[in-house]
Amino acid sequence: MTRFSKADALHLGILAMLVIAFFVLPTYHVGAVSRIMVLAVYAIGLNLLFGYTGLLSLGHAMFFAAGMYGFGLAIKFMAAPVLLAFVLALIAAAALSLVVGLLALRTAGVAFMIVTLMFAQTAYLVVLYFGEFTRGDEGFVLQQAERLLLGFDVTSETGRYFVAFSVFAICFLGFARLVQTPFGKRLIAIRENEERARMLGYDVGRYKLLALIVSGTISGCAGALYALLFGYVGATFASVQYSILPLLWVLLGGAGTTIGPLIGVMFMFYLIDASSAYTNSYMLIAGLVLVLLTMFAPKGIAGILRLRVMPWLP
Repeated sequence: MTRFSKADALHLGILAMLVIAFFVLPTYHVGAVSRIMVLAVYAIGLNLLFGYTGLLSLGHAMFFAAGMYGFGLAIKFMAAPVLLAFVLALIAAAALSLVVGLLALRTAGVAFMIVTLMFAQTAYLVVLYFGEFTRGDEGFVLQQAERLLLGFDVTSETGRYFVAFSVFAICFLGFARLVQTPFGKRLIAIRENEERARMLGYDVGRYKLLALIVSGTISGCAGALYALLFGYVGATFASVQYSILPLLWVLLGGAGTTIGPLIGVMFMFYLIDASSAYTNSYMLIAGLVLVLLTMFAPKGIAGILRLRVMPWLP
């Protein structure tokens, strides 16, 4: 098999396993995997920017929140159909990504991290300031009747799982394809040596901006999907915590790998779930595991797999 056919088989095999999981897992784990797939879409968005372009954003929660609030407010105040609300959410995330990119990409390195963090904190404060509409930290709930997708009930166990699976599959396969295209290869070239890429004639600034827009839009898609499937919109998802979490997921799973985001989210979710059953200090256990993984597997789980047994892994 060629490198590409092996990669294709891997990605399709993962999707097949997720379909099978619905029929064999207990109800609790079916719900957990639904949430994991939604959050994995969020991690895919950050992975494109950080893992493949080399831009470390500490403000991705603002894009997740833009999609979430774009969807939720369209449903609540415009009585928009679900599909229209979803499109508006993607537009909101893409527009915010464009504005942030045009300003933040004037900086680089640590300065870029700080600027994105400042933008995210500003977005969080804006959500709180307009609490009359957003309900601030309290948030608001989207009723079941407001979340019918073409008459299909996405609040049921089956509906939630397969809507999450469908969006994840599109983003997962699309992302795997994107990083193999000339555009994806140029992003990797920028990550590896920005000056050399510029000397080769690539418009580095334009590619960075495009990467940020695509990354932010994917993250916004995850936010809208979360609001659709779980029916809640709140300012917590715009906080700094939700900018740090996807970074941890990507680092754990393997930055710059297509399967890393899913592995990272699943590992972290079940680590916290298992440790919380024994102690209230479950975040301490999660922190210790993170430190150990950083020390002994700095490339992440998928990165180690690529280094040792799967060199063809994209």
